[in-house]
Amino acid sequence: MLRRFFAIPLWQRTAAGFVLGILAGLILREKATVWLQPIGDVYLNLIRMVVAPLVLFTIASSIAKLGEGVGAVRLGVRTVVWFAITSLLAVLVGFAFGHLINPGVGLSNLPLGEVKAREIPTPLQVLLGIVPTNPFAALAEGKVLQIIFFSALLGGALAALGDRAQNARRLVDEGAALVFRITRWVIQLTPFGVFGLIGAVVGGYGWEALLPLGKFIFAIYAACLFHILIVYSGLLKLHGLKVASFFRGAFAAMQTAFATSSSMGTLPVTLRQTVERLGVPQAYASFAVPLGANVKMDGCGAIYPAIASIFIAQYFQIDLTLTQYILIGLTAVLGSLGTAGVPGTSIVMLTLTLSTAGLPLEGIGYIVAIDRIIDMMRTATNVTGQMVVPVLVAKEEGILNQDIYNGHVAWLPGDPEDETPEGARAAGI
Repeated sequence: MLRRFFAIPLWQRTAAGFVLGILAGLILREKATVWLQPIGDVYLNLIRMVVAPLVLFTIASSIAKLGEGVGAVRLGVRTVVWFAITSLLAVLVGFAFGHLINPGVGLSNLPLGEVKAREIPTPLQVLLGIVPTNPFAALAEGKVLQIIFFSALLGGALAALGDRAQNARRLVDEGAALVFRITRWVIQLTPFGVFGLIGAVVGGYGWEALLPLGKFIFAIYAACLFHILIVYSGLLKLHGLKVASFFRGAFAAMQTAFATSSSMGTLPVTLRQTVERLGVPQAYASFAVPLGANVKMDGCGAIYPAIASIFIAQYFQIDLTLTQYILIGLTAVLGSLGTAGVPGTSIVMLTLTLSTAGLPLEGIGYIVAIDRIIDMMRTATNVTGQMVVPVLVAKEEGILNQDIYNGHVAWLPGDPEDETPEGARAAGI
């Protein structure tokens, strides 16, 4: 029975959990939060459990391997450049759909929700916050940017010492393999986690909370879907890659991101799919994907602030100037870097954008009530971008395994006897 269940591809099992979760939420209504939320919480705790060790071992291992070649810096620069390019395109998509749908026109007397004040760090505070005073405390508290910094130093030291640190390198590599194995076990629970999380959201929200801001919700979803299906697909095509192959490999991570509304919570799934289903070398993906989970926010940091700024301007009947559009765009492209690692990225980014453009901050209170609903689509967009960029860079650098990308060969680390499509299906990939 279990063998037959795990023989079904992960994305199909996750899709089934998604549909069943919606049905359970509609049936249980407000009781869904009581009965289904704990299932989702257990899954999220398991995912968060592996994030810190996964980042530590995989980045240290990848930096040590990348440090042996001359292209490590070039890979990093290309990655950051593509992060910025795709974020700029996302802002333009947000502007286009904001004016196409006009979500704030004709609205009045919307109820104000409670907005918790969040401190926006200065660039100096961000830089200081990246460097951990105690790497073990950073691991315990799950401060991913600090873990990335320490892991990069550790990997660089391993590369610099060469054969003198051979035993330490073997320990780090084996640690990465161990955490990858645990991650794959946890990921098999994704259908159950998605069932609980989606069921709780559907049951906890009533139509009365959604209808007044229906146009705003539609604008966010439409813009995000356009960015995923048209912009990302276009970039993949320009690089000579099959679009269907990408979405087949990325879909499980996109589903998980939609259900969890957390790029960091989805990180283990994102990294696993990028390596094992999209053919990006683990040495590079282990660096690019965790970095993207912190700074690559096309949904939360680009599309959402652009549309929300237009919504708030329309609601308060303010005509945006060209200067304000430029400020919104620059803030959206650069702001994710400046707020990396700060909890509640979307609210922080919107606060930063409105402040920069001189728009009323109280406008946030009108849309905070439906933040969880739009956050699902924003996060799915974030995670898709966090997989697209490593694929594009790997293709440009000639290191993308297109046999894996196109589904012709399975990649199963540590299981040479399972290096077949049949073995991949048996493992639930």
